[in-house]
Amino acid sequence: MDRRTFILAGPAAAIAGCVAVPGTPGEPAPAPEYRVGDRWVYSAKDGFRQPVVWEETHEVVAVGAGGIEIRITQKGPRVDSVRTERLAAPGMVAVGAVFDAETRVFKPPLRRFEFPLTSGATWRQSADNFNETLGSNDPLQYFARVGGWEKVVTPAGSFDAIAVRVLMQLYLNDPFRFPTQCNYLLWWAPAAGATVHETREATYRERGDARSAIEIRAQNMMLELTSYRRGAV
Repeated sequence: MDRRTFILAGPAAAIAGCVAVPGTPGEPAPAPEYRVGDRWVYSAKDGFRQPVVWEETHEVVAVGAGGIEIRITQKGPRVDSVRTERLAAPGMVAVGAVFDAETRVFKPPLRRFEFPLTSGATWRQSADNFNETLGSNDPLQYFARVGGWEKVVTPAGSFDAIAVRVLMQLYLNDPFRFPTQCNYLLWWAPAAGATVHETREATYRERGDARSAIEIRAQNMMLELTSYRRGAV
C-alpha cells in the first residue's frame, strides 16, 4: 500500500489534515440553477511533451423530474467524442465520467460536489458503479475537501472561485496494476455556474515486476473556461 492509498483508507479526520487546498475562507458557494441552453466551452489538454489538445463543450439539454442532462462534446485533431451525463441533482452524478471520457452509471449517485461548498468541508464515498467502457462493475474511492476563494483569470473572464481538492482511487480490481491514484484541483465559480479551471493528475504502478516501484503518469490534464452562456429563465 503506497502513501496515497493509506490516506484514502484512513479516518476522515486524518485525511482532512493531510490534504492541502488553496484559497482564503469565505461565504459558502450555493448550488447552481441549471437551465436548458446553459453552455460552457473549455480549452483542454492532456499529456506531456506532445499533449493532446481539444475543445470541450458542456451544454444542458434537459432539466426535469429525471434529472439534469448535459451533453459533452470533445473536438480536436486527435479527439472526437460526444456523450451525455445525467445529474440527479446539482453535484450528484447518476451517469457520467470521472477520469477520461468513460461513462459510468452510479447507484447511488456519486457526490462530486456537496453544495453549498463550504470552506473546510470534506466528504468521502465508496462509489459503486458500472463502467460502460469496460463493460463491468468498477468501484472507486472518492474524497474531497473544500478550500477557499481566489480570483481566477481565464479566457472567459475573471472569476471569484472556490477550490475543491479531489483524491480518487480508480480501477481497484485491475489484476495488472495497483489502483490508479488521482489528484484533482477544481475551481468552482458561482457566477459561471461551473468550474472555470481544473488540473488533473493521475499515476499508477504495475504489479509483479521491477517497474512496480515506478509511478507511471497516466494523466496530466488542464481545462480552462473560454466562454459560457446561461439559458433563458
